[in-house]
Formats: sequence, C-alpha cells, structure tokens
Amino acid sequence: MSNAISPSLSLVIVAGFFVATGVYLLLERALTRVLLGIVLTSNGAATLYLVASGPAKGAPFVGSRPAEEMSDPLPQAMVLTAIVIALASVAFILALAYRQWRITGSDDVPDDAEDERIKRLAERDQTSSTYDPDTQSTTEADEEDATA
Repeated sequence: MSNAISPSLSLVIVAGFFVATGVYLLLERALTRVLLGIVLTSNGAATLYLVASGPAKGAPFVGSRPAEEMSDPLPQAMVLTAIVIALASVAFILALAYRQWRITGSDDVPDDAEDERIKRLAERDQTSSTYDPDTQSTTEADEEDATA
C-alpha cells in the first residue's frame, strides 16, 4: 500500500517545490528571474494536474474497454492548456526583458517616478495638484438620489 502512495506523494512534494520556488522568483525585480518563476510555477501546476488525475489507465476510446479502465482526458487537456498559457507568458516576458535590456542595458524593473512622487506626498500628508475634493463617488451620488 505504501508503494502506491509514495510516487504520488513525491510528485506532490516536487510540484509544491516548483510552485514555491516559482512564486519566490516571481517576486524579484529582474525579468530573467520572473521568467524562470513563470516556467517553474507552470511546471508545478502541470505536475499537480497530472497527480490529481490519478493513476495511469488505458486510452479513453469509447467502446474499447469499460469506463473504469479508462483515463480521464480532462486533466490532460488542462495540462495542455496550462502549457499554452505558460508559453504565451514566457514569450511576453521575453519581449519585455529584451526591450528593457535594449533601452536601459539592464533587466531590472525600475521604480515608477509617479509612484515615488505620490509616496512623498502621502508621507507629507498632502494631495496632488490634480486631486478634486468636490467630486463624489458614484455610490455616494446614488445614495443621495435615493434619499431625495
């Protein structure tokens, strides 16, 4: 009985390691590490799909064998979909990294100047010049119309 559980448990541990390492790399500022994080996370998700699909059985052709002896094709389709999404994400990050490298000579993502300005204003407890305190949110305007 323990032999049947060991491969699944080891695959779950490997998939968890892939996902954890991938998420850690996704939080980095260098786009090459983000790229590796996407690859590792997608491989971990694909491994988890295959572990969740259960043990390998026969090919799912209708009429060739009883339904209990056939594999479920849905997890395999989900893995193929995950592979396509990961490939598109990798291509997009590669394009961003290449453009960042051509412009700055580095693949690190710089801080946004507008974010820094807003952070400084917030630290001084000031508002920006474009802030309009007279505007209402749509929810507040709807509430006033309902009470009137």
